[in-house]
Amino acid sequence: MLRYTLLRTLVFFGCLMVFWLVGLRGRDNLIPLVLAAALSSMIISFFALRPFRQKYSEEIAEKLQHRAERKQHVHSDEAVEDAEDTAADAFR
Repeated sequence: MLRYTLLRTLVFFGCLMVFWLVGLRGRDNLIPLVLAAALSSMIISFFALRPFRQKYSEEIAEKLQHRAERKQHVHSDEAVEDAEDTAADAFR
């Protein structure tokens, strides 16, 4: 995630520099400069950083799957303990 964020930031500042060099300078052009850099960096990041985004989403999916498996395991342990308690109460 940190790598993707850093690359995304670098793409934005690269676009900002390109538009500044092209001529969007001064106070009057500050908003168009930032908007143009943001829009172009979003488009570039969408295509150029796709592998990083997919890798990160796979990592998140694995974490969620492991969390769900642990949660299911905890519930099954609780069910076994409850059944044991119920069986023990029946013999008393």
